[in-house]
Amino acid sequence: MTLPSIDAHVRLDTHPTHPSAVIATLTGAQAHIPHVGLEAADWHVVAKNTLVLARIDHEEPYWAQDAARELIASGITVEITPRLREAIDEEWTWANYPMHWCTRTEIREVSAEAQKIYDDIRHGHLLIHAHAHDGHTTVAVGTYLPTGKSVYLHGENHLRQVADTFDTPAQALVSFERLHGDTMRPGPAPMTDTECDAAQARASLSTPTAEPEPPSPEPETAPAYAADVGDHDALLDEFLDTHGGWSKWRTWSDETTHAIHESQTLRIERVHEAPASETAWVVAAYETPVSDRMWHLAATGATPAPVLQELLDHLADGDGWDTAVGSAVDEKTINAATKPLVEAGWKHTIDGRWIRWTNPSEDAGIQFDAFAAQQPNNCLPTWTIWAGPSVDQPTWALHASPHTPAALIADLATGLAHGTGTRRPPHPQAPRQPSQRTTTLAAAVSTGPPRPAGRLR
Repeated sequence: MTLPSIDAHVRLDTHPTHPSAVIATLTGAQAHIPHVGLEAADWHVVAKNTLVLARIDHEEPYWAQDAARELIASGITVEITPRLREAIDEEWTWANYPMHWCTRTEIREVSAEAQKIYDDIRHGHLLIHAHAHDGHTTVAVGTYLPTGKSVYLHGENHLRQVADTFDTPAQALVSFERLHGDTMRPGPAPMTDTECDAAQARASLSTPTAEPEPPSPEPETAPAYAADVGDHDALLDEFLDTHGGWSKWRTWSDETTHAIHESQTLRIERVHEAPASETAWVVAAYETPVSDRMWHLAATGATPAPVLQELLDHLADGDGWDTAVGSAVDEKTINAATKPLVEAGWKHTIDGRWIRWTNPSEDAGIQFDAFAAQQPNNCLPTWTIWAGPSVDQPTWALHASPHTPAALIADLATGLAHGTGTRRPPHPQAPRQPSQRTTTLAAAVSTGPPRPAGRLR
């Protein structure tokens, strides 16, 4: 049976400013026919006879191809640009996808369910009563309108799922408050970066006009603990270039660089692109090349360059890192490690198992955990070197195990108390810095990545 000819032409192309989004341009006397079909498939109108498909799972090329098949089957002429064809044919997968057992089709099904939840919230079909953070990701409770069915949602973006259902909103809220009363907040959670990108793609096809930026402020001198992060990769490269006793290699995924001393008893691991609040450096020492680890120190991605430089300078001294079997941490060790802080007049307090030294402005310090010091096989850090609002909410932190040499802690303490660096003041017209939401989302990364990465070969 021959389909009647429809005077409509649909041109599908990639979005000019949002890589995974797709635009549809409609022409012809009967352009309203594909217009209706695309709108029903959740394409968004951005201009006359122009629609955009922007999703939170970055599967727009796949669904654009699906829409093209339906339009062609209806007798509508469809043109797919070479750029979009390339995106359709590209095979990719999510980096560190938590449900690793899923096939590509099953992953797409999970993402489609998450997309439906997102669309239901966006269109007002699913009313979110409250949200919280469960320590790993965002959770929320809401009710579908007008059915009255309530749901408990777990996850963000392409990993959001319905984890439980309730007959009434009251039941759902009581259960949610029981589980998340401490972190519970009213209404929906702030939009994620991915959701913001999708909203921007639906808003306009034009590239924002770049406004001329005023001159950048000159760098200023700052305490080492408040200096700029700098280029961590450049710090490591310079260290290895100037110290020939080290060799390095980078993992096949290009995510991590490993450096090992010629004695094979000291090793450095540098995680590239680590979020500010997650581990970006690990230094580990061994008694022999084949023995268990004796001590280790980890630094987060936001650690200032002068602090890392102090650490690397210490490691450059062949006598500066002791890999001999150490005894339990005692008062003598603690005094030796923190002597620079005492001499600098930092405040000394004891709070149960924690001994703390804090600078006068209370935005940097060192914490010693007496309990962790006596439990060498657990994962709790004995030493925490930090700066930021508090030791519990640091901007950056170094965590060290029980037998970390006192001389290393003392060198870091000296840099903390007396070291300086440079920082560039905030731009007078720069946008506001991300709120604590950034830290919250960083924790959610462990349950799923923010973007697709790595082509399948």
